[in-house]
This record gives sequence, structure tokens and C-alpha cells, in this order.
Amino acid sequence: MTFSSRVKDELSRTEISDVLCANAEAAAFVRTVGYITIKGLNKVEFEFLTENAAVARRIFKVLKIAHNINADVSVSKSNRLKKQNNYIIKIDEKLTKQFLSDSQIIKDNDFNVMNFNYEVPEELLASDLCRRAFIKGSFMGSGSISNPEKSYHAEFVSNKEVQSKTLQKLLKIYGINGKNIYRKNNYVTYIKESEQISDLLALMGANNAVLDFENIRAVKETRNQINRVINCETANLDKIVDTSMRQINNIKILKKYKVIDQLPDNLRELAYLRLKHSNASLKELGQMLDPPLGKSGVNHRLRKIEEIAEDLIEHTKRGVIK
Repeated sequence: MTFSSRVKDELSRTEISDVLCANAEAAAFVRTVGYITIKGLNKVEFEFLTENAAVARRIFKVLKIAHNINADVSVSKSNRLKKQNNYIIKIDEKLTKQFLSDSQIIKDNDFNVMNFNYEVPEELLASDLCRRAFIKGSFMGSGSISNPEKSYHAEFVSNKEVQSKTLQKLLKIYGINGKNIYRKNNYVTYIKESEQISDLLALMGANNAVLDFENIRAVKETRNQINRVINCETANLDKIVDTSMRQINNIKILKKYKVIDQLPDNLRELAYLRLKHSNASLKELGQMLDPPLGKSGVNHRLRKIEEIAEDLIEHTKRGVIK
């Protein structure tokens, strides 16, 4: 079961506070997984279609509480490759007109498709509980959250722009900044920030999902922090090795041209130490000197040795030294 499916299953089991909240949740289902079919003059059918059994049970329940409708539920196989179940919740044709009128999709028995109203009635979103119920229903109908172990992404998909904008507005009330895009003939309200996805789960009442999400997030943050430390240490080690090899090559040049023993005592001592301890850090080299020397002092002396070696190479190229 995917993370999204687990969230929807948990949400389907949450308590319905009252009839008003059931109405708000039903309105969300109508506008996300509801389908109207016009069959001749003033004949209309309405059904809900979902691939999630938990969502189908929830729709059946809110219809009973909000509209006192006992809908018919049937199952069919989808035509997709995976052959998933399609759950169809169909409202009796005799009740459809009144249901659509109560949902404010139609007015005055006007079944003209061009006049259907997909805006969410303001009275359904007047209270905090109803707003939360609408967001919850919208997520169960058209929302998804990616596996937090892989990425942070939550989204609501709507086929009407007004629905997407309504969701964006509602989420903003709770400090969740959803962004809207148009993708594949749909309007998508999405959230990328992990903290805001966690806030969304809490807002909808998916408390177990919040705990799972936060545990995964904590593990990922710890793992990422460890990786950053390891990468930093590896980079530092690579830098030390590269610097050490360059220094050793410079000293070997001085040794080849028998210049090493002509160096001042402080440089000569350090040059031989570097040859002997090729993997030592500057700090470790400094501690081997008598008297000990700090990291910056060691680096300064090695830079002097490098300059002497570079001058020697330059003179060799010009034929001054053979």
C-alpha cells in the first residue's frame, strides 16, 4: 500500500463532526470524483468513481449523513494495465436532481452543462471544522502524497480552475502555501516543503500518518547530515593527499638537483619530514618539529620550498641549470 493510500485509509476512518461537516466533505467529493451524465431532456445521472475502497466507503457514509441517501455501490475492473478495481457509487436517478440542487451544482433544475456551478458554496466553508472537512474530502478524492522516503511532494488535481484556486485559498488560511500549475489538462495545487506537508496531514486529521512522516523525515535528515559530514571529511582528505603529493614532488625536485641540503635548516628539516611522513597533516608535521610549529607556520615553510622548486624548474627550462 502506498503512503497516499495509507493516508486516505486513515482519513476515511476519522470522525464526522456534524451534518455541516458531512456536507462540506460531500461537496468536495462531488467536485473531485463526481461525474454527471446527461441522458436526454431533463434526464441526468450522477455517480462517484474511485479506485480506492476506503474512499468509496467514506463517500457512501457522508452521503447518508449529509443527504440521507443510500447510494448503490458496484465494482468493475479498470481498462488499465494493472486492472485495478473501480468503485462506482451511483445515486438513484429519482434523487439526482435534488442532490445536485442541494450541492448547488445546478439551480432551478437547469441541466445545461454550460451553467453548472463548480464553485464551493461559502456557507459550507464558514467554520473551521467545515473547511478542514472540505480539504480532507478533496484530498481523498483527488490528492496524493509521494513516499517521503524518496521525495517530498503533495498535490491536489482538479479539472476546474476554480476548485484549484479555492483549495489554494483554504490552505493559505492555515499557513500552507500551495502553488498552482496547469498540467495535462488539469489544475494542480501542490506543496513541496516537508514541514508544510506534515502540517497538511495534521490539518486533515491523519495523526498516524503525521507520526510516520515525521519519523521518516527525522531519519532522512540524520542520514543527510551524516553524508554531509562524510563528504566534507572525504573532500578534506582528498585535499590533504593532493597537497601532500605536490609538496613531495617539489622536494624530490630539490633532491634531484642536490639543492635540498643547501636549504636553510628550518626548511631542510621540514622537507625531510615531509618525505618521511607523506600522509601526515600540516598540524602533525608541525608537532614533529623541534621546537613544534603551528599549522600556518608549517604551511608558510612548505610554500617557501615550493617557490624554490618552481624557480629551479624555470631555470632548468631556460638552460641556466643542467
